[in-house]
Amino acid sequence: MEPRFALPDLNSDLYRRMAALSSAVDNCGLDRQLLELIKMRASQINGCAYCIDIHSKDARALGETEQRLYALNAWRETLFYTERERATLALTEAITLITDGHVPDAVYEEARRVFDEKEVGQIIWAAAVINTWNRLSIATRAVPGRYQPGGSADPP
Repeated sequence: MEPRFALPDLNSDLYRRMAALSSAVDNCGLDRQLLELIKMRASQINGCAYCIDIHSKDARALGETEQRLYALNAWRETLFYTERERATLALTEAITLITDGHVPDAVYEEARRVFDEKEVGQIIWAAAVINTWNRLSIATRAVPGRYQPGGSADPP
């Protein structure tokens, strides 16, 4: 697979702003491992190999286990995830699959039960941003495999 083009080459200002938004979400105060689960799960649903590559490596660098990463797409059928992680994954899935009934009240209420309002907002922002990156990466055919934690990936 060959990349179509690099987004920064077409509009570097928009790319910088998207990267700044992504950085703001990464530094919003939400647990980094939880953020990586959000990014991984949305990327799995969207089929974004580029983002799955990046976020699986970042999650592992933060201490995430291979077992939990491998089971992430079947998180409901395992005991590997905490109550807070389950609420986060359910909300992330609802946001990512927004056309499948929007975000059901039950999913939102479960998130509100285990997170405060600010944290729920942070989860929503994180899910929205990774969904945008997935779409950008898929549309430009970003090539997975080159990223190393602590380094950088070729931009989509």
